[in-house]
Amino acid sequence: MAVYRGVSAVDRVARRRARLLAAALTVWADPRARTTMTAVCAEAGLSERYLYESFTGLDQLLEAVMDAIAAEIEETSRAAAEAAGDDPVARGRAAVRAFMELLLADPRKGRVAIVESVAVPALRQRRTALLRHLAHQSALESRAGLGAAGRSAVQDEIGGMLFIGGMAELITAWLDGALEATTDEIVEAASRALLGIYR
Repeated sequence: MAVYRGVSAVDRVARRRARLLAAALTVWADPRARTTMTAVCAEAGLSERYLYESFTGLDQLLEAVMDAIAAEIEETSRAAAEAAGDDPVARGRAAVRAFMELLLADPRKGRVAIVESVAVPALRQRRTALLRHLAHQSALESRAGLGAAGRSAVQDEIGGMLFIGGMAELITAWLDGALEATTDEIVEAASRALLGIYR
């Protein structure tokens, strides 16, 4: 394996890929910028040939950014719920708060995954799939914690879609400045909505 300045070829490719992902997030989240291959590569400080080293094109790069954000949202929310213990109310509130804190720490992630992805035709289907996956996980978590209470699995899936779809619209308004609300206000309202759907 070729080594250059103590770094293997595989590690160099991985580092360039990480730079491209970070650059794509920065450019894509900026409403004043056009998300082009040229802009992303300039932000990364790499020539365009390096983009094709890890991705088939710009759309695949942007999809990878979305997938990474969705995975982080799911992992962060699940970890917070587990840390909250067995009480379903505490678990739901902890999961929502973890999601909000993730967005507060880096609002670009919410803007890209929820707002800007709608404007990219090639990614709309992927965005829909990710939201439905999160809705399914919400339905499973709520059913495990709150029980079925006479609801069918289909009703739980509908509830999950209502909750995640509502959260997506809520976060869009919050990120756009159309809704002035504190994190605590959003967490409390979202937690009440989640429990109301499944109780």
